[in-house]
Amino acid sequence: MNYTITGSLGHTGRPITEGLVKAGHSVTVITSKAENTSEIEALGAKAAVGSLEDGAFVKQAFADADAVYLMVPPNWNPTNWRAWQNVINDNYVEALKANDIRFAVVLSSIGAHREGVGPISGLHDLEEKLKTIDALNVKFLRPAYFMPNFMSLIPMVKNAGILGGNFGNPEEKVALVHPSDIAGVALHELLNLDFTGKRVRYIVGDERTGDEIARVLGEAIGKPEIPWIVFSDEQNLQGLLQAGLNEEVARSYTEMGAAMRTGIMQEDYWQNRTTLEKIKLEDFARTNFAPAFQG
Repeated sequence: MNYTITGSLGHTGRPITEGLVKAGHSVTVITSKAENTSEIEALGAKAAVGSLEDGAFVKQAFADADAVYLMVPPNWNPTNWRAWQNVINDNYVEALKANDIRFAVVLSSIGAHREGVGPISGLHDLEEKLKTIDALNVKFLRPAYFMPNFMSLIPMVKNAGILGGNFGNPEEKVALVHPSDIAGVALHELLNLDFTGKRVRYIVGDERTGDEIARVLGEAIGKPEIPWIVFSDEQNLQGLLQAGLNEEVARSYTEMGAAMRTGIMQEDYWQNRTTLEKIKLEDFARTNFAPAFQG
C-alpha cells in the first residue's frame, strides 16, 4: 500500500510513519522544511517538501496514494485563521478528487460537530467538505483536549501558585488525551482501513474536572494544594495576550475555552462515549509535566 502522511515528523506523523514502514508499506511524508528530508528518509519513507497552501504541490504529493493521513498544522500568527485553514482544507479536497483516493484518516477534534469552538471551527469545515466526496471513505478522529497543553501553565504555577483557564468548572469534566494515544489509534486505522462511508471515532484517555487536574498536576510537583481557578473569558484573553499570543489566536482559544466551559464543545462526545485509551493524567503528570516543571 502507498500512504501519504501530513504532519511531517510531529507528535503523530513520526510514529505513524514508523509503524507503516515497519509493516512494509510505502510512505510519503509531507514536510515544509527541507532539512527534515534526511530524517524522514532515515525512517524508510520519502519526503515531499512543499507547502500545504500550494494546491498543485498537494495534488502531486497525493499521487499514487491508496490512503492519506490528513491534519491541518497549527498557525501561531494568522491574520484570518479560519480562511487559512480552509485554503488547506480545499487543497486536500481537490487533491483527493484528482487522485481518486478512496481512504482518508483525518485528525479532527472533539467539538468539530459544530461551529463556535475557536480553531476547531476550521476542522468542522474540513469534515463537512470531505463529506461531499462520495467515493471517499473517511475516519474522522476526534481527540480530546491535549494533555501537553497544560505545559503552558507552568509559568502560572511558578509565578502565581495557581492553575486555571476559562474552563474546568466542577460541573463539567474535561475530556483529555495524550498525543501518543492519538498516534496509536491513527496508525491502527491506517493499517486496517476497515471503515466505509464517513465515520467518527473519539479518542479520550481521561476525564477530569479542573479541581482534579490541579490536584494531579500539583501532586506530581510536590504542590498538592495548588487550586484550579476558572477565569472569565476577558481574563483569559488578556492572559493569552500578555503571554505573547497573536490577538486572533488568543481570541480563538478563548472561544474554545468558553465552549468547553459551557459544554457545547463536548456535548456530542458525552452522547457517544467510547472506551478510554491507556494514558491517564497521572502518567502525563509524572513523565512530562513534572520533569518540565523541574527543568
